[in-house]
Amino acid sequence: MAVEAFPLQPVEETGFVRPYALTGGRTKANYHLELETLVSTRTAALLAVPEQIELQVIMEECRTPQSVAEIVSKLRVPLGVARVLISDAADEGLVTVHRTVSGDEGAEAHLMLMERVLSGLRRL
Repeated sequence: MAVEAFPLQPVEETGFVRPYALTGGRTKANYHLELETLVSTRTAALLAVPEQIELQVIMEECRTPQSVAEIVSKLRVPLGVARVLISDAADEGLVTVHRTVSGDEGAEAHLMLMERVLSGLRRL
């Protein structure tokens, strides 16, 4: 008995399509996308209408900067699929992927931010 890893997405007329079919089976994004990475629609791309509905949704949602986690929630697809779709949108020049500090990169900046937050909490 096969067990589904995640729900199938309904498609009009044809029944169901597996989420990874949306990416042509690709699982690797061209951008490093953390859950907190912000994505915003490029002003120059506002009039563009991509054929793939998921890219249209990403563009619409990202008119104000959205995190990858928020986009995953709106698309209702697995994180890996959303990363590939966001990467595709960025490759087409539809959205901007904003740089995210992660890992040891910018550890000092993280420490300074945490100190400012702690200071602000103490003032409350």
